[in-house]
Amino acid sequence: MRPTGTDVLLVVDVQRDFLLGGALAVPDGDAVVAPANRLGRLFSHVVLTQDWHPPGHASFATSHPGRQPFDSIDLSYGPQVLWPEHCVQGTPGADFAPGLDLPHAGLVIRKGCRPGIDSYSAFLEADRTTPTGLAGYLRERGVTRVVLCGLATDYCVGWSALDARRAGFSAAVVEDAVRGIDLGGSLARAWGEMVAAGVERMTTDAVRGA
Repeated sequence: MRPTGTDVLLVVDVQRDFLLGGALAVPDGDAVVAPANRLGRLFSHVVLTQDWHPPGHASFATSHPGRQPFDSIDLSYGPQVLWPEHCVQGTPGADFAPGLDLPHAGLVIRKGCRPGIDSYSAFLEADRTTPTGLAGYLRERGVTRVVLCGLATDYCVGWSALDARRAGFSAAVVEDAVRGIDLGGSLARAWGEMVAAGVERMTTDAVRGA
């Protein structure tokens, strides 16, 4: 593909806490930084997402006495995986990766800001009713296709890709520019759901300049 003005690169959660040494490090997560930078230079529209949790967020295991990270509980909106404390607002762990170099990004979507609701998707929070405003932003910019990279494949990337399709956009995930967590087979399930929804899989080599 050759990106045009109707394409956006959505760079998902490339933040310190998801990289090596971070509070919720995604295996090999650092490997997405260089391809994200390469891809970014080919797109006129770039959007970044940033996990941005308040202290004591409902998705943190420490907010639920007796629970451990990666346990699952039911919250008001449904099942919720409990995570280590990560990407707390204003902390170094919430910062973008030091090597991420996308100065022309036009928008940063901060998600997970509400204390009682998690948010994997760049489009809708985990209650599946609260929009982030991204769909409207993209439509007003004339975007019809969302190309995704970043972290993690089976959570924030996957949910964002599926919601892009539900919102009426074409969607593609750059598979060598994402990495997954893979809790109990979650990575294979995510790819299966994305393919079934019409999300394209591509590699960085398939994205070319004009």
